[in-house]
Amino acid sequence: MTDVFLRAVALIEQDDWDGAHELVQHEPCMFGSLLHGFLHRIEGDLSNAAYWYRRANQPWLENSNEEELARIKQLLSKH
Repeated sequence: MTDVFLRAVALIEQDDWDGAHELVQHEPCMFGSLLHGFLHRIEGDLSNAAYWYRRANQPWLENSNEEELARIKQLLSKH
């Protein structure tokens, strides 16, 4: 399952947000919800992003998108 999330991260890094969204939008686990929320954060849809972060049981941090993606990648590397 981690492969799906690593592919989604790669797509995010290539600015293919739609492709990444397709991969994670139906993944109900923590990483699927977190990445889904992150994509909405990038798009500026912060209320929707906050919903998905809550579903992932992850904190909403006042960091940059780049820092947040690095944090997500670190979480994935520990999984």
